[in-house]
Amino acid sequence: MTSTLRRVLVSAPALEGDFAAAGWRQPDAALLHRQHDAFCELLDGLGCEVVVASAPDGLVDAVFAYDPVFVTGSGSIVLQMAKPQRQGEAERLAAACRTAGVPIAGRLSGSARADGGDLFWIDDHTLAAGRGYRTNAEGQRQIADILAREGATLERCDLPHDRGAAHVLHLLSVVSPVADNLAVVFEPLAPVPLLELLDERGIRRVPIDADEYETIGCNVLAIRPGVVVVADGNPRTRRALEAVGVEVHAYAASELSKGDGGPTCLTRPLLRRA
Repeated sequence: MTSTLRRVLVSAPALEGDFAAAGWRQPDAALLHRQHDAFCELLDGLGCEVVVASAPDGLVDAVFAYDPVFVTGSGSIVLQMAKPQRQGEAERLAAACRTAGVPIAGRLSGSARADGGDLFWIDDHTLAAGRGYRTNAEGQRQIADILAREGATLERCDLPHDRGAAHVLHLLSVVSPVADNLAVVFEPLAPVPLLELLDERGIRRVPIDADEYETIGCNVLAIRPGVVVVADGNPRTRRALEAVGVEVHAYAASELSKGDGGPTCLTRPLLRRA
């Protein structure tokens, strides 16, 4: 999650669709488009090869490319998403991954549900998986079976009810790796097993305060160890990261954040390498 980000897939935003039904605050479409272009330019300027998938008709959440598929060492896992407005995204993004050279390593089936936002690598062989309203026990079980084929294990981290099923709460809403030994964490909503995993591995926490949790301050994208991208408008988070030696780059996010997604949400990393 913090090795150098070499290649990344993003999805151009849909400028028309039922934003309200998807839980967005209505964005300015033209500004949404410009902000996404600027975000891509920032990633390119930081040394990432940016692959852009075309905008899908009406799928306004598809701009959050981290969620529909999850990439492992063997390829992509095609997920099944619980949110009704996100049906159809996984196959579309899996096809974009295949075009970019990433094969399919497995698929969820049956009653399994999972979002990429509930999944992140603690280390090369350990995946933390949130269980909440977007990822269920069967989803975790099937992902664990796929990971076992490549020698990796899954650690379950149950999420709280918080504001209920209608409100998105992903594991990556409350934690973002910054370096091998550092992560930002919103501790009030962080699962205890997650905090224990971080402590066991000697990963220090940069705590995020409640005001900036609300403005996506805890969702941070590592470009390489100690170099991150954050949504603009989170000055305390930025100062806290800079105080521990992290290089911080901010992007304008007034419209992109209206769907409650940050910089990690906007990306599907295809290749990280030390």
